[in-house]
Amino acid sequence: MTRNILFSAEPSAWQEYQAPLTAALDTAGVDAHLSCDHAPGTVDYIVFAPNGPVSDFRPFARTKAVLGLWAGVESVVNNPTLTQPLARMVDEGLTQGMVEWVTGHVLRHHLGMDAHILGQDGQWRAAYPPLARARRVGILGLGALGQACGQALRGLGFPVTGWSRGPKQTAGLRCVTGQDGLHDLLSSSDIVVLLLPLTPATTDILNAETIALLPRDAVIINPGRGAMIDDTALLSALDHGHIAHATLDVFRVEPLPKDHPFWAHAKVTVTPHIASTTRADTAAEVIAQNIARVESGLPLLHQVNRDAGY
Repeated sequence: MTRNILFSAEPSAWQEYQAPLTAALDTAGVDAHLSCDHAPGTVDYIVFAPNGPVSDFRPFARTKAVLGLWAGVESVVNNPTLTQPLARMVDEGLTQGMVEWVTGHVLRHHLGMDAHILGQDGQWRAAYPPLARARRVGILGLGALGQACGQALRGLGFPVTGWSRGPKQTAGLRCVTGQDGLHDLLSSSDIVVLLLPLTPATTDILNAETIALLPRDAVIINPGRGAMIDDTALLSALDHGHIAHATLDVFRVEPLPKDHPFWAHAKVTVTPHIASTTRADTAAEVIAQNIARVESGLPLLHQVNRDAGY
């Protein structure tokens, strides 16, 4: 039986996803009619991004699942019209991209690359960086992205501590949880990377009190969600010399306003939400696999827990 699949994302995404998603559905053995304009009452599955046309899910009474194209679900998880099961995107391409971005920026700060790239002044200064084993890294968030980044950094020799809201075990990482664990991680991290989902519990998780726990000259790297950091508290910590640098890829308002102080701050690196993205070829395989699972009576992969918010 043919399943009607509605693609609901910004128009440019349709050009990117149509061919790989059609091929992935065929490979998965799903007889599908993929379109951007199915009538709501005929839709079996929605491939969804928050920047697409669907925001009211009530007309989609027949729909079995909403399959997110984004890793983050904070903009849809509390939508009161969404009663269908929701899956977030956990994708090999997105994960690999995040590992590469995080590893690159950790190494940049660990090796002190800026001094050589930006500071060539004719002076020969033979100052050697420490080995990775002497630079402690903390990862806030031990989901798929946090675990992958933590293990990659551990493979380079960095001692890595990971924090999650609930207990987790990840090979090669020291794992902590709860408020005591958060304080432990922050007080013992020379570089801290934020990869938590955005929920009420993680909003402003780095604030004046928690930033003060970090060792002097620590570095903050945030490719997760902008609202996890109190901007005012971070700027104060940078201005007073407690934090050496912040590399920020995500912000409370995006694009980051031109007059925001982050742009001109000497101790802030702004990247325009490019740490990673969903790749159509690998994401299409995840979506097709999930639809095939539901059609076979199996549970969704990466189904969102509405109570937890991710």
